Amino acid sequence: MALLTFLRPSRLLGSNGSPQSICRGFARSTAAAPLAHRVYQRRSFSNYLVTPTELSDALRKAPPSPISSEPRVIPLCASWFMPNDPQGRKGIEVFREKRIPKARFFNLDKVIDKRSIFPHMLPNPKAFAEAMGALGIRRDDVVVVYDSYELGIFSAPRVGWTLKAFGHPRVHILNNFRLWVDEGLPTESGNIWTVECGSYPIPELNESMVADFEEVREIALDHNKEGAEGVQILDARSHGRWTGEAPEPRECLSSGHMPGSINIPFDTVLDPETKAFLPADKLKEVFTKNGVDPKKPIVTSCGTGVTACVVETALKEAYGPLENVKVYDGSWTEWAQRVKPSDSLIRKVE
Repeated sequence: MALLTFLRPSRLLGSNGSPQSICRGFARSTAAAPLAHRVYQRRSFSNYLVTPTELSDALRKAPPSPISSEPRVIPLCASWFMPNDPQGRKGIEVFREKRIPKARFFNLDKVIDKRSIFPHMLPNPKAFAEAMGALGIRRDDVVVVYDSYELGIFSAPRVGWTLKAFGHPRVHILNNFRLWVDEGLPTESGNIWTVECGSYPIPELNESMVADFEEVREIALDHNKEGAEGVQILDARSHGRWTGEAPEPRECLSSGHMPGSINIPFDTVLDPETKAFLPADKLKEVFTKNGVDPKKPIVTSCGTGVTACVVETALKEAYGPLENVKVYDGSWTEWAQRVKPSDSLIRKVE
């Protein structure tokens, strides 16, 4: 029987937030599956974006019990800061300072393809399963991913998208932790506690959700050509980086944009004060104003594939389920290093 302990500091996360090998796998009986399915349905949320009140109510009714074999609601912190953060903040540090009670921490710098020279590339299925198991997350758990108080919505959509890409059945985004705190909902701080690790099944990657370099390169080369499919590339970076007037945060990378790309800075789909997602009607206004057609195929991009998922989430919040949206995993960091100067695939606004 799996146990969740809240009596001693955890060794599950090292000082850098990486999972440590203290797991004891557990086996679950399939006899209770019909009951678990009914509970599972009851504990699901109606929308991908979850309000603080909805999550608070769900946690009160279905806390992540250590002894229950039923599906649980698991808060998953995905706090992450840019490497050039002016205050030098780290996700694991703000997680220790203030978090939703019994939340777990997903380290966006660790659960990656470690063979790649590009940051935040999706891990392989086995590595993903190991990370989920180390966090004590079961496949039938309802996972609600949230961000830091400091940034509002920022990196949680990337982690939510990652879980969906690997087929986790119930994933949601808290909209958002800043409102959770401001509404006086409970938080905890200090030492991180142990969880009983589990055996998460190795999934298959849903490749239809992911755009790679060669696919995006072909889209850019086909821009304005007769008979081209008309795929829209939405770039979530700041306007200055998109125009080429501002530098990239990573040294030695040229700023600029892909031919035909549309600049949708990720903060334009967020409320300027709360940093939560705008309502659906306001999101539609943002996309319509920028000439985005939801009926055409879309690829979202950014610096390293993080805030591209903010725009991807905003699209689906505005228009409902869209099957024609992909995220460019490598995004601009890969693009600016791999395109050839002779291809003229980095454009700047003069």
